[in-house]
Amino acid sequence: MSTTLPHILVVDDDPRLLALLGRYLRRHGYAVTTAPDAATARSRLAQFAFDALVVDVMLPDRDGISLTREVRALSDVPILVLTARDAPEDRIRGLEAGADDYLGKPFEPRELLLRLSNLLRRAGGRPAPVPRVLRFGAFTFDPDSGELRREGESVRLTPAERALLEALARVPGSALSRAELAERAGIQGSDRAVDVQITRLRRKLGEDPRNPRHLVTVRGEGYALLVDKPEPA
Repeated sequence: MSTTLPHILVVDDDPRLLALLGRYLRRHGYAVTTAPDAATARSRLAQFAFDALVVDVMLPDRDGISLTREVRALSDVPILVLTARDAPEDRIRGLEAGADDYLGKPFEPRELLLRLSNLLRRAGGRPAPVPRVLRFGAFTFDPDSGELRREGESVRLTPAERALLEALARVPGSALSRAELAERAGIQGSDRAVDVQITRLRRKLGEDPRNPRHLVTVRGEGYALLVDKPEPA
């Protein structure tokens, strides 16, 4: 049975650290969404289901402790807070707010990986089965049949568009590089050829090219498909 990757939300206002952690965690089998502040994190949490959160204490719009407390009041999702090594009071406040673990900055990425793995194991966090049909906005897509529908009506895709969407749908929330997409979709030529096909696919999905919601660009990584948070049963 196919499985989806554990989906991690990383909240930190350091763009360089976000990029580094995104690459590192994806390389080690995680789907990653990032947020530079608490407001963006809340928006992501409303849209998508996450298996764990990594939250920095220092955020530009509010502190990560408050965000942790807010999330914990609504969910049991594992939370790891990032703190300054010389700020034990932040570690205590984070745990009091409901965080499951903490990690002091600077840290070795491997330690973060191990702590996340432990949190997910303790939470019983086996990757959930990928739904046979993925939903995003007004669309549904079946990766097995390659059928895209908009509000029940079939949407015509070219073979290249279908192959791109299927490749991204196999790992929802995780970025694939242009080279990977070109290989999986059989697209010949430069990276630009993949960009052109993505642009065409976005048009069919009704995506705003300046601010796509589901078929997103992951800077320095490639493209990812973000699916909607499943409705409660």
